[in-house]
Amino acid sequence: MIRISMSLPRKLLEEFDDVLQDRGYNSRSKGIRDALKDYILRYQWMNEMDGERVGTIAVIYDHHYIGVMEELANIQHQYTEHINAVMHIHMNEKLCMEVIVVKGDVNQIRELTEKIMSLKGVEHVKLTSSGIKDT
Repeated sequence: MIRISMSLPRKLLEEFDDVLQDRGYNSRSKGIRDALKDYILRYQWMNEMDGERVGTIAVIYDHHYIGVMEELANIQHQYTEHINAVMHIHMNEKLCMEVIVVKGDVNQIRELTEKIMSLKGVEHVKLTSSGIKDT
């Protein structure tokens, strides 16, 4: 095992510890290892997709973060041929969610997703997708 050190916002660590307690973990390190494995598996899954896909990109962001809404809109305008619909939800005073319905080449959908992930002020992004099959 290799020992590492990391900095986390207090609230995030408290929420993580609550989840670990609810799930019966005895070790924060074990919980972090499991979370990292899940993150890696989701990344690998996203990169192994191929062909035409249909799906959703769920984005949660802090709308008070300067420029995040404009950047999110600019990115969406770059991918209009792959975006079928966007639903905007006000979660609370700070957070908004956008659900982006996408259809098209997985490479473009993956690129769109990763551009959104890289934005400052974006707190969570999840791509859910299925292949398009001829019937």
